[in-house]
Amino acid sequence: MNRTALATVVGLVLGWAVAFGDFGKMLIVALFAAIGYVIAKVISGDIDISPYVSGRRDHR
Repeated sequence: MNRTALATVVGLVLGWAVAFGDFGKMLIVALFAAIGYVIAKVISGDIDISPYVSGRRDHR
């Protein structure tokens, strides 16, 4: 899915959230959309989070 299609889908989802809810619900939908986007980037390998989740392995 290219960026234009992704942006269109996100815009539609946020529009539905505003139409049938309030601004707070739209922010919740936007937050979950952003979390889903980051998870997709991690799974596809575009973002490397290993330095953040590997922990400290400095033994003395």
